[in-house]
This record gives sequence, structure tokens and C-alpha cells, in this order.
Amino acid sequence: MDKITARLGQTDDLPRERLGRLGVRSLSDAELLALVLGHGTRRRSSREIAAELLIQTGGVHGLGRASVGRMAMVTGVGEAQASRVIAAIELGRRTLTLALRARQPLHSREAIAEFLLPRYGAHAVERFGVLLLDARHRFIRAHIVSEGAMDAAVAVPRDVFREATIAGAAAVVLFHNHPSGDPTPSREDIVLTRRLIAAGEIVGIEVIDHMVLADTSYCSMRHAAPGLKTDGAPGL
Repeated sequence: MDKITARLGQTDDLPRERLGRLGVRSLSDAELLALVLGHGTRRRSSREIAAELLIQTGGVHGLGRASVGRMAMVTGVGEAQASRVIAAIELGRRTLTLALRARQPLHSREAIAEFLLPRYGAHAVERFGVLLLDARHRFIRAHIVSEGAMDAAVAVPRDVFREATIAGAAAVVLFHNHPSGDPTPSREDIVLTRRLIAAGEIVGIEVIDHMVLADTSYCSMRHAAPGLKTDGAPGL
């Protein structure tokens, strides 16, 4: 082993040593990411690569929205390492998610957001989904209807209400994420919501709300957009 490789191995071991001595909370974002990456290159330590990866993706929250291809553009990050990072982020996300039992009631937008944000808030592409609820607004299941590009996901009313009909749902909560990190509804979001509310009235399935999700924040369109109020559950 030459001096460069030996020095590289020592440098990459430092975050792991700190973790053993001081605990995981003592590590910086770059050091935690370096442990996930696993190793560096002959010229750069894993911590240096991790630091650049965080800069290029916009920090920890941006990392959660980055794709394998985006990460692999950083020198020293291959597809295998990028895949490990995405897997680690998803594993962390799953540890934070609220496990809803079937038929558990969702009686407030806060409870709905607590369920949705960890699962669907921070993603690289826009995804549109629906929470299916029974007549007492109890949870049946969640379903992703469509997945789009960076700025648009197509939601066809027939696809939304087909899933609701199959599940025997009496009400739905629509949701989609904004990869930009800003949950402010767009004009297109408002138009789509009105269209889906009208479609729900035709088929007899109530649209309680449409939640726009960001990384850690959300917007309830029922409260934010004029003309979208419905007779939803108390507290919504």
C-alpha cells in the first residue's frame, strides 16, 4: 500500500472512529454522508467527496431530492455509492413515518400532514397521490396516481376515482409534492383541484382537501385557495 492510499484509509476511518468514541450526534452532515459513501478515491477522501456532494445538491434537504444521476455527476461518486445514499435516505424516511392502521381516523390537516410529509414531501420529481378514506374519514390506504418530471405530474380524474371506487372509499385527500421545496399552490394546482372536486361530486366521492407538500412544510389548499372549501371533517 503506498503512502497516498494509506493516508486515504486513515482519513476515511476518522468519522467511523468519532462515531465509536463520541456517538452519531457528534458527526457533521459531511461525516455522516462520508460513512454512507464508504470510501474515497486516491486523490480525495470520502469526507471531501461528501462535502462537495452536499454543496452540489443543496445540503441535506436537497440531497433527499437528488437522483442517482445527479449525485454521480460529482467526481468520486459512482452509481453504486449514489444508490447507497438514496437507500440510506429512504431507510431514514421510513423510520420517521407514522404507521397508520387501516380504519384509523384522520380528522385534521395536521394529522394528514404528519402522515404524508415523511413519505412524499422530499422527492426529486413531482408525484401525485390520493389518501383513500371511508365515510367516517378513516384511513384505508394511500395510492400514487402519477409521477412526473421536475415540475409537473398528470392527475387524470378517472385514475384518481377508479382507485377510490375499488377500495370502497367515500372520501379522498389529494396530495402532491413540489420538488422546489415551496408548497405554495400554483395556478395549475388550483385548476386541477377544482376539476377533481367537480369529478368527485359526480361520482359521489368527497374531496376533503388537496395537500401540497415540500420538504418539511405543507399547504392545505382547502384553507389557502378561495372557492375550494368543501364540507369536510370537523377540524379540517
